[in-house]
Amino acid sequence: MRFAFGCAVASVLTLTACGSEPSGEFTTEDGESAEYTIDSDTGETSMTVATEQGAVSMRSGADVPIDLPAGFSMIDGAQVTTNTVIDQAGSRGALVNFTTSKTPDEVFAFYREQAEAAGIDLQIETKMNGGGMIGGENAATGLVFSVTAYPGDEGTSAQLTIGEGPA
Repeated sequence: MRFAFGCAVASVLTLTACGSEPSGEFTTEDGESAEYTIDSDTGETSMTVATEQGAVSMRSGADVPIDLPAGFSMIDGAQVTTNTVIDQAGSRGALVNFTTSKTPDEVFAFYREQAEAAGIDLQIETKMNGGGMIGGENAATGLVFSVTAYPGDEGTSAQLTIGEGPA
């Protein structure tokens, strides 16, 4: 799932950045077929890639509904700038970019509590330039998690990444 997640996100970002046609089909370097749609009114992008492991579907945009695993929620006052959701045969993931008036330390404390309650073993914690990252996984359930947060001119910019699937 991690590979498909990364490939799908990279493909959509490339399509969006290039001002691609509003819909179409293409073939990946691995010979997999893909279809995409870009909604010119909302900016939402959706894509489906047929892989040997099954179809991977993705939606990305500021108005894509947030669908986090049980026990996780958005921090109060978060302003979502983009949300990407990926589904692939029993696995799913979310990559949510947001801004908040909370400090990076408040963001870390909020998500650390949720991660620990979900049985996630925090394996990384870095701090630099007033921000940083925490992340880890629950090997028994296949739940992976990370959050980055950095201060900026308009408050804190953050990215929450959560994936769940077969352990």
